[in-house]
Amino acid sequence: MNAAGPAFKTVEPVLSTPWSAQVGPGDALPEYPRPRLVRERWLNLNGVWEYAGSGAPRRDGYGERILVPFPPESALSGIGRRDETLWYRKVFHVPSGWDGQRVLLHFGAVDQSATVWVNNQEVAVHEGGYTAFSADITDVLRPSGSQELTVRATDRTDASTHPVGKQRNDPKGIFYTAASGIWQTVWLEPVPSAHIRELPLIPDLEGVTVVPKVTGGARVEMIVSEPEGAEVARVEGEAGQRLRANLPAPHLWTPDDPYLYDLQVRLLDESGNVLDVVESYTGLRTIGTVADAQGRPRIALNGRITFLHGPLDQGYWPDGIHTAPTDEALRFDLEKTKELGFNFVRKHVKVEPERWYHWADRLGLLVWQDMPSLTVSFDGPPGTAPDPVPEAQERFEAELTEMIEQLRGVTSIVGWVPFNEGWGEFDTARIAKLVKDLDPTRHVIANSGVNCCFSRPDTGAGDVYDDHTYVGPGSPAVKDHRVIVDGEYGGLGLVVDGHRWPGEPQAYEMTPTPAQLTKRYAEVSENLERIVAGTGLSGAIYTQTTDVENEVNGLLTYDRRVVKADAGIVAARNRAVIETGQSGRASTGPPESRTRTGTPSS
Repeated sequence: MNAAGPAFKTVEPVLSTPWSAQVGPGDALPEYPRPRLVRERWLNLNGVWEYAGSGAPRRDGYGERILVPFPPESALSGIGRRDETLWYRKVFHVPSGWDGQRVLLHFGAVDQSATVWVNNQEVAVHEGGYTAFSADITDVLRPSGSQELTVRATDRTDASTHPVGKQRNDPKGIFYTAASGIWQTVWLEPVPSAHIRELPLIPDLEGVTVVPKVTGGARVEMIVSEPEGAEVARVEGEAGQRLRANLPAPHLWTPDDPYLYDLQVRLLDESGNVLDVVESYTGLRTIGTVADAQGRPRIALNGRITFLHGPLDQGYWPDGIHTAPTDEALRFDLEKTKELGFNFVRKHVKVEPERWYHWADRLGLLVWQDMPSLTVSFDGPPGTAPDPVPEAQERFEAELTEMIEQLRGVTSIVGWVPFNEGWGEFDTARIAKLVKDLDPTRHVIANSGVNCCFSRPDTGAGDVYDDHTYVGPGSPAVKDHRVIVDGEYGGLGLVVDGHRWPGEPQAYEMTPTPAQLTKRYAEVSENLERIVAGTGLSGAIYTQTTDVENEVNGLLTYDRRVVKADAGIVAARNRAVIETGQSGRASTGPPESRTRTGTPSS
């Protein structure tokens, strides 16, 4: 990096989190970014990079410094503004111990389009802001000394034909500040010429199946062990072929007992010599549909009726926007979700870094994963919006496919949601089939909120009929083979001064005090419990985990400093709903008889 260039400068967040002050040039997300395929050696390239926005770098160099991987719109990046064209430059050195290895360059995500050069040689072009990509840069590296990495990203947010989720150039209401350019970890990894590229794991109730994607090699060996313990199975087969490990006395993964087996996978040559070794993990579980005692279709985890109850989780941060300030912060939202009595999260129109799913696996939370939506038009009556243009459809399908393939081995994910409330909806039944063909082991929710908003008429596709009713909860009825869920309800608001984003606060129903918010949450939850008992509802998703910008309907404030309702009452009510959903019997007695009382915690 040019010694004469400007120094990195921090930007004060509009609203800080408890972790904002922990972020700096020497401590930008240092954790290993890919927990499901781990190698010992790697080099993190996060940190201060040279930056030039809205045009090519100046002749005398880059005029600014940015903290990668925080998007330039964020305070943590040190830039604090939006640019449509973003140039990044990083000088690095390849560690001396990597001689004789292939060197892979990995990007967790770059929004929206990226072109990458190493030593002025183009090595990668990638479309789509939510999925990872890599490049083998070995052949363009200099024999020794410094190496130059350059990235150009272009991002027009909702003016483009890419999936954007809730990002907007003009954020307001339910849409938020955009997050452009590099927003997940950038890193290097040495691998042998013959190496393991991917481990698409498929667990079930007796063991795990994998068809390793490899480059070279003759055979693959997989060793399954108890967590940091004894080996329980060892299998071997031809490279690139199906490998199956049946486990004695299998210990199943559930939200109450998120048991994960350790895996070691080895790539061997014809003589049995080890060419490559990676570490991974998996949980044994299945997700499906069974009939209850009344013959109604119900969601079943590991063959047992399981009620999915959790929050709508947007994954936005006031200091980092799309990027959590630290790994502790990333884990915090999921820990709070568990503490509040939930067993489930709907990840809403955003894809998270791999470590978020790692924490969901470890902590024990079931996940529905949304596909980030295309830009939605609110002009005209519901269901009348024209199809997205062909280019947008192609980009949507390509990134949807990449997302599913990237996250296929995540234990906690039990459902895919391609469309939400008709936003950018097209060919719904065909897209649902595409998702099911890509992954027949999970539920497909063809259009979450098919009853409302800008959704097109129900096609009957997928495994789930998903109702959105605010404040609700909704009371859908079984109409066919699909299970029924309340995919969104709630939205109870409370403004907490000193912990809110500038602008007009918004909620589906505003409450004046923490006590009133707690009372209304309990009332809505009791109503939900009655609906669950009467209809055979299989899941319910409350809006939402945290406030997000001007939305103040979170259980926590946007800065994560205050739990707005009484956490004990909320948790007891949530557990009561889950119990009813799994037993079919409503609980009795007022919530106060089953919970503690007190003031909201912070």
